[in-house]
Amino acid sequence: MTATAQQLEYLKNSIKSIQDYPKPGILFRDVTSLLEDPKAYALSIDLLVERYKNAGIT
Repeated sequence: MTATAQQLEYLKNSIKSIQDYPKPGILFRDVTSLLEDPKAYALSIDLLVERYKNAGIT
């Protein structure tokens, strides 16, 4: 599976951004919001598997 622009946008939008956390000037990306979305979570796993399936990782 090669990621489409639409799939990547879906994943990007599923990750919550929090301005000025933990201090001013930092943009914190909260990936737990991706884990709460079954579709986004499954898609992220599928894309990781595809990317590394021939890398000899066991």
